[in-house]
Amino acid sequence: MRLNARLKRDWRFWKGLSRTLKRVKTIARDSDNLICDDLESAVAQWRDRPAMTFEGRTVTYGELDGIANRYAHWAKGLNLRRGQTVALFMPNRLEYFAIWYGLSKVGVVTALINNQLSGLPLAHCLSISGAGHIIVDGETSPVFEQAKPLVERPMQQWVLGPAHGDQRDLVQALKSCSQLAPDRAVREGMTASDTALLLYTSGTTGLPKAARITHMRAQLYMRGFAGSTGATDKDRVYVALPLYHATGGLCALGAALLNGGSVVLRRKFSASHFWSEIAEERCTMFVYIGELCRYLVNHEPVDDETRHKIRMAFGNGLRPDVWPTLKQRFRIPEILEFYGSTEGNVSMFNFDGREGAIGRIPKWLRKRFNVRLVQYDVEAEQVIRGPDGLCIECGPGQVGQCVGLIGGADARSEFSGYLDKAASEKKVLQNVFARGDAWFATGDLMKMDADGYFYFVDRIGDTFRWKGENVSTNEVAERLQAFPGIAQANVYGVAVDGADGRAGMAALVVDGAFDAKAFGEHVTRELPIYAQPLFVRILPALDTTGTFKIRKVDLVADGYDPAKIKGPLFFHDPKKGYVKLTKSVWDRLAAGAIRI
Repeated sequence: MRLNARLKRDWRFWKGLSRTLKRVKTIARDSDNLICDDLESAVAQWRDRPAMTFEGRTVTYGELDGIANRYAHWAKGLNLRRGQTVALFMPNRLEYFAIWYGLSKVGVVTALINNQLSGLPLAHCLSISGAGHIIVDGETSPVFEQAKPLVERPMQQWVLGPAHGDQRDLVQALKSCSQLAPDRAVREGMTASDTALLLYTSGTTGLPKAARITHMRAQLYMRGFAGSTGATDKDRVYVALPLYHATGGLCALGAALLNGGSVVLRRKFSASHFWSEIAEERCTMFVYIGELCRYLVNHEPVDDETRHKIRMAFGNGLRPDVWPTLKQRFRIPEILEFYGSTEGNVSMFNFDGREGAIGRIPKWLRKRFNVRLVQYDVEAEQVIRGPDGLCIECGPGQVGQCVGLIGGADARSEFSGYLDKAASEKKVLQNVFARGDAWFATGDLMKMDADGYFYFVDRIGDTFRWKGENVSTNEVAERLQAFPGIAQANVYGVAVDGADGRAGMAALVVDGAFDAKAFGEHVTRELPIYAQPLFVRILPALDTTGTFKIRKVDLVADGYDPAKIKGPLFFHDPKKGYVKLTKSVWDRLAAGAIRI
């Protein structure tokens, strides 16, 4: 790269980083300035400006604050004390943000429950929250009713809508609650290290875990994106992600509401309505998760996809094969990709737009970041340690686990962990680069190039070992999705009797008929032998979480047994290519009659 281009790139990165650091530098765990104080300051500055639009209704900052204050006084009226928890189980709606914002004003913790859950997973999330009250609406109340017998403790149900039986009418209860802010003295003694929210992991491989989001961590999310996006009071941010998730509910809202901008909120994502709503609402930014972008590029062209005022899309998980299409087809001037996790202390931004990179740490800024990559044994599923017992840092191009140093004066290095102490301890690596140090283990495999750009490789546990080689499910899925007619691919490893490691299997969602012969030719051409899926199954859709993350656990449990699987199933015969996996083929595999 020429000197001028390199200097221009570094200057762009530094500007973005400086904006971000400026907004977060005063955050401290022992500060009495809480996330609700940040938001109240925004209300005081922009009281009469539009804050949020939802399904045709727009409220100003002052009106949104008034709604929040009613919830604060509602909680006080119930004698809810600081540190106690209320569960919020609703889809996106105008009141959602105001509820947890209002409860935070009186020190009450809000557990943001995934509104896609039901049955045992829902009951599990409610039980571990410790909440005695739950807020629902007409859509989620019946779901809660079905799960209620499985919840470990009694919960009073408050409905934003008609109430029946032992339910309480929240609309009626709020009418007697003041719109004026509660006295700040009610928060006296609280610090930014106190818990504000409970957010849950996606549960792609099991039941979700509840992560403690302190006021400090909520501030890092909201202030951080207020700075990193460069948003102003002229920006309108389109949010179609669920508000129970940090990317939509904290990052996107912070970018808008801490800068005097406006949020255009949608109940749920729709590829069909996405661009028409963005154009109609004059949005200038939108927030994404990777799979949302894939849905957009797979959707047939619409007129409004280039008739918009979008200047930036920001989010995480944008895959390298989707990135250029998203940017060019929809004419998006800037994409801001970032890396972070709900519970972790590692965050990175790709401020200068290198396609495919999830973030960057230039050599000249290395000491300002708590992030490192350490060598990792995929087969043993543990970090590699040298003769001195310490971990070994990866060099450029080496794949390793991303870890974040815990502790120190910088609020960004804080690790609050989960409600489950044992689960928190499992995420901490001891004696990494020095005796006595502690690092958060992200569970993500990455590689870094010589310029300091980081690239996501796979989740630990998703990468598997076959034929003596490490296979990245993420990278294989990208290659498979390049085959015409494949809308989605989920790749995972399955155990095969008599074989070491795990063999590759792909669950595919296809448009139209599946051409096994052409697919086999594509696989042979695009992938080395050890990475070629041994088994393929065709599904009408992939099971995902509410934030579009693909679940693997049930697919792994199904394996490749045709007796368990409905729908087309294929086996990669070494001589014939992909053939239908019938019971007779299965029997020959089980008997070892087919060499794999």
